[in-house]
Amino acid sequence: MALAELRWEFRAGREPAVEGRDAFVERCAAWMRAQLETGIPWRAWVAEERRRLVGHVWLHTIDKVPNPNGNRERHAYLSNLYVTPASRGTVGTRLLETAVEWASANGVDHVILWPTMRSRTLYARHGFTVSGDFLNRPC
Repeated sequence: MALAELRWEFRAGREPAVEGRDAFVERCAAWMRAQLETGIPWRAWVAEERRRLVGHVWLHTIDKVPNPNGNRERHAYLSNLYVTPASRGTVGTRLLETAVEWASANGVDHVILWPTMRSRTLYARHGFTVSGDFLNRPC
């Protein structure tokens, strides 16, 4: 439940919620449990201080269609990097580095994400750049 509560704090702190806190936390906790039971395709890393969760980051692997030219065949989507305000400083950096190191060690060729304006400098310091090759379409 603590992980789902951090998700609530992260998202409801950015824009008004359209779902009640208790209902969201219950629904989110069930989803998180189901995703993390296998660790495929989602993985999560957490940060604790004094036995209390203070941060997390999620990573979703995306397998590409096989190709014969030696390119790696996996992407990763990094999401939900969040650290409670009182614990900010190096915690977010450590979470980000841990996720990126895991991705590199597990055959991921690119890590993609959608940063906030505030988080762009953190990601830039860790080698993330804007790519003009990415297209998206809302459904």
